[in-house]
Amino acid sequence: MTALLRYRAALLVRSQRWLAPVLLYAAFLAVGVWWGQPVLDSLGYAAAGLLPVTAWFVQVCTTPEPPAARAVVAAATGSPRSHLASFLVALGCAGPLGAAAVLAVLLISDPANTDHSVPVPLLPAAAAGLLAVGCCVLLGAAVGALCTRPVLRGRGWSVAATVLAALLALVTTGSPANSAVTGLVTGSRTGTVHLPLVPLLASAVLAAAVAVFTGRLTALRG
Repeated sequence: MTALLRYRAALLVRSQRWLAPVLLYAAFLAVGVWWGQPVLDSLGYAAAGLLPVTAWFVQVCTTPEPPAARAVVAAATGSPRSHLASFLVALGCAGPLGAAAVLAVLLISDPANTDHSVPVPLLPAAAAGLLAVGCCVLLGAAVGALCTRPVLRGRGWSVAATVLAALLALVTTGSPANSAVTGLVTGSRTGTVHLPLVPLLASAVLAAAVAVFTGRLTALRG
């Protein structure tokens, strides 16, 4: 598995397809995260942006090869293992990107509530931000896996489904990502830090289930 992960990571780096989601996320942060903003609001914004970016990472990790090369890798390692490696490499890209965003937010944001009247402790805020990032990364990976091959093969359908599913995952009440981000934003009004432990667990379960499902589907569809 280690060799397969290294192969997938090398494919991603050499293809430079990672550059577009990274630049998109950097632009997203540059637009919405400013110096002196309330820390919890900025953390919620940064976490939310990672969901579609992670879905994009999954898609660029699972479709870097021509069909012939993909068939060779699948024959040598097994389709489910190859697909799982792509899934894990995408998580490995999005996770550190989110951690870096949390660090940047902590450095430039005001550790206070929305109206800057109540102080917010930075360590609990950092923990809540990292948990929310993990929640959005895991759910974004699940969205990306369900909206690309082997579930959807057409490029146009894949892009449209990813945009719609990512939006629904962020705005639908009861979604783990929505709960995590909303907890940060509403907590900012009073200066209260809510740790999104349950949403993180739910996101992890969903991501694992989707990884297993798509891996088995890859073996069936090729």
